[in-house]
Amino acid sequence: SIQADRQGFEQRLKQVQVVLHNQDNREHDLFDSDDYYQFHGGLSAAIEASSGKRPELWFGDHSRRERPRLHRLERELDKVMRSRLLNPRWIEGMQQHGYKGGFEMAASLDYLFAYDASTGRVPDWSYGAITEQWLNDPEVLAFLQRSNPWALRDMAERLLEAHHRGLWDGAKAEELAHLRQLLLEAEALVEG
Repeated sequence: SIQADRQGFEQRLKQVQVVLHNQDNREHDLFDSDDYYQFHGGLSAAIEASSGKRPELWFGDHSRRERPRLHRLERELDKVMRSRLLNPRWIEGMQQHGYKGGFEMAASLDYLFAYDASTGRVPDWSYGAITEQWLNDPEVLAFLQRSNPWALRDMAERLLEAHHRGLWDGAKAEELAHLRQLLLEAEALVEG
């Protein structure tokens, strides 16, 4: 019966201690697609909900078959934050793509947020660093206001939501006030 199958699945889920995400290429990273947090984060959340325990989360880098690497998810999240999302060259590259670049930045923030909401493993400093390098930088902010105010609005909303959900505990009062102001300004740009 369906009920028996469900109970059996829940019993097996309670026994899971480790969730591993293997990736065989470096063309994409964890904040490139919703597939990653849906699997890794979704399974983690299901295990925690059924067992009451947080599973260990690991990342397997198989991009070099001759030298596979395995490390904790937290290390991979940190690596992606520093090497892509906070990388000035990546940010400049997004600006060269106009509307689509703004969209990609907002999507990356959404994926980071979703990973955090489902796993609780994204470091708190990530939100402040994105706010500082993306939305406090006059050049990046002007790009978003000009090229994709919808993305700017979505970013401000997402960062405020991260704070309200307790994912960004270290938010400073002035950062939150700035985000609220950006949200209002972006709404005006979208409406106007």
